[in-house]
Amino acid sequence: MPKAKIFVTHPLYPDSQALLQQTCDCEFWTKPERPPREEFARRLNDKEGLLCLLTERVGEDVLRAAPRLRIVANVAVGYDNVDIQACTKRGVVVTNTPGVLDETTADFAFALLLAAARRLIEADQYVRAGNWQGWNFDLFSGTDVWGKTIGIIGFGRIGQAVARRAAGFGMKVLYHSRKRVAENIEKELHAEHRSLDMLLAEADFVTLHVPLTVDTRQLIDAPKLFRMKPTAFLINTSRGPVVDEAALVHALEAKKIAGAGLDVFEQEPFVHPGLKRPNVVLAPHLGSASTETRARMALLAAQNTVAFFQGQRPPNMLNPEVLKTS
Repeated sequence: MPKAKIFVTHPLYPDSQALLQQTCDCEFWTKPERPPREEFARRLNDKEGLLCLLTERVGEDVLRAAPRLRIVANVAVGYDNVDIQACTKRGVVVTNTPGVLDETTADFAFALLLAAARRLIEADQYVRAGNWQGWNFDLFSGTDVWGKTIGIIGFGRIGQAVARRAAGFGMKVLYHSRKRVAENIEKELHAEHRSLDMLLAEADFVTLHVPLTVDTRQLIDAPKLFRMKPTAFLINTSRGPVVDEAALVHALEAKKIAGAGLDVFEQEPFVHPGLKRPNVVLAPHLGSASTETRARMALLAAQNTVAFFQGQRPPNMLNPEVLKTS
């Protein structure tokens, strides 16, 4: 029986690659730049499977160019780059990689928080430029993190992992989520539920951990930013469009908030010029970027793909109704 043909938009890691090649006839994209849109669609013309990164958008145009496509395995927990409804309509299974990047992303959210609060990037650049002439009492004086109040918007696996880290800093933990979590989780994490407006008004650090949906797009807009304390910081490791960047720039310029730590942007890789300021820490979408975690993500995507082509239910299906009707 011939192997299923699949297109993989990144070489991945050796164990993931080997697993895929055992079951599938793999074509890997090996160039350093991401596949151009036309080339991406052309490569899929005769493929039954696609293993892709969040930089590849899978919509109606791509699906039309891939009449044999049966599965899209997204190497990410978020899947706003894939049109789930269009895939379901065409009987294409979609999977993601949840659970394996929670702790790493929480680490990075806290890294941004600490770097912004303690002005780490400014200080690093100052030393590298040869400007440091010796210890000074108020040189790059920042903001304490210990004992402050953190407001976590989105209290799923990653949000709860951030709460566990906040406990080590003696922080008061507030959270807002679409659904309130169980009482035992609140007690375990010493977390207090708040309405969104109340959380924004109380928190010294507001950190975002929501998926990008119709409801969360520009969730943090001008009115929400103006509810925050002028001493507060906004941290975003979720998705860029959750924040209205123009409104954030205005809030920073008007000193309505103290600063921000951003790993994601509205129109990646474009970064609003107004965000390139000393009190904003910028990162190129690194939330899950540890070697161990990216390897686990790739392996999980490969396992999803292999399970499907072996006639099994993929572990992380996003549209299980496809298999029910097939």
